[in-house]
Amino acid sequence: MAPLAGKGILVTRPREQAARLSQRLQAIGARPIVFPTIEIAPPADPTRLHAVVDRLGECDWAIFISPTAVAAAWPVVQSRLAAWPATLQVAAVGPASAQALRQQGIAAVHAPEQGADSEALLALPELQQVQGQHIVIFRGEGGRELLAETLRARGARVEYAECYRRRRPSVDPAAILAAWRRGEIDAVTVTSSEGMQNLFALLGEPGRAALCATPLFAPHERIAAAARALGVKRVVVTAPGDEGLLTTLNEWFAHEQPQP
Repeated sequence: MAPLAGKGILVTRPREQAARLSQRLQAIGARPIVFPTIEIAPPADPTRLHAVVDRLGECDWAIFISPTAVAAAWPVVQSRLAAWPATLQVAAVGPASAQALRQQGIAAVHAPEQGADSEALLALPELQQVQGQHIVIFRGEGGRELLAETLRARGARVEYAECYRRRRPSVDPAAILAAWRRGEIDAVTVTSSEGMQNLFALLGEPGRAALCATPLFAPHERIAAAARALGVKRVVVTAPGDEGLLTTLNEWFAHEQPQP
């Protein structure tokens, strides 16, 4: 029997991103339980985004932070540009973002071979000598400043194209809490520090003990640290993307990791 057969896996991604992972979990016998802890919304005022997209032909680089950034930006790009600027170089923070761009017809995407964060992207040889270049970063409102700050320190002119907002959903956790009480949730997956904080808040006092006692899988040490700070006892860092998550889940349950 496959290690994940019958295991209940809590999927906390935004609803728009949860379907593919859920399908892959089902294909190997797991029971995905979707409980989005982040909701994706359009920018409150898209005026600045539109202005940046209108000037893309004057830029040297467009960097996409996430698949969500690609999905949110592309309708705006298509509605305002006749074609993607031929001289504009494109970079993506991780393989999932790069794949999302290729699906939109951008064949040449610079992305790290290892890692899926700003640090890995900044290590690319192509982004070392950017003095005088104009770089646009497509992202959600807010977030880390490391990428922009480092590129500016290297002499680039950097501006943001903030194409979506993240917000905490207004949801009733009763069904999730009941599933936990019945022993139906065997693992939790979280893909952002903000999602981790929202999960903790949404579950409230009744669900926090169950969360802290359940193995939690996160694709980055920064997210893992946020989970540990909230009291989660067993936190496992996975490789990026669905493949990394599924591989680590399989390995974990194949070895029946004991609770400390």
